[in-house]
Amino acid sequence: MASGKLSSSVALPAFALMVVALLAGGQAEHLHFYMHDVLTGATPTAGQGLNGPGGHFGDTIVIDDVLTAGSSRSSAAVGRAKGQYIWASVGNPELLVTMEVVLTSGPYAGSSVTVVGRDDIGAPVRELSVVGGTGQFRMATGYVLWKTVSLDHPNAILELDVYVNP
Repeated sequence: MASGKLSSSVALPAFALMVVALLAGGQAEHLHFYMHDVLTGATPTAGQGLNGPGGHFGDTIVIDDVLTAGSSRSSAAVGRAKGQYIWASVGNPELLVTMEVVLTSGPYAGSSVTVVGRDDIGAPVRELSVVGGTGQFRMATGYVLWKTVSLDHPNAILELDVYVNP
């Protein structure tokens, strides 16, 4: 019985030190790109999948948006934003965003970052959570700051600053 208590009292602090060492060793990465959310035109990258019961509340938009290095659509593509956003507020223009940022070029090509959060589209800068990822970002945490660069309703260009702890 005493040996069981001794081993668990040694194992828990050792495990805690291991976790702290892993967290301290991870260097946060800063990724920067632009998301082109296009619902109209000849080649839309987003489309309304569901209509809510009234107004915009409940509307669900599915996305496969292009991510570029610069704000121009003709700048180099770096990946895709794949997922959905749902109008999740009855009174305010607020969205629930769930998307996978799939990187297709650069040092993280083939990796992805999972983003979830509330987008209060009336705010100049919004913060969403990084809740995971794949490849070099497996089990990642962090956050995304994004802002609307241009809005040609319903199309928009968003600037994304992703701070991710791999």
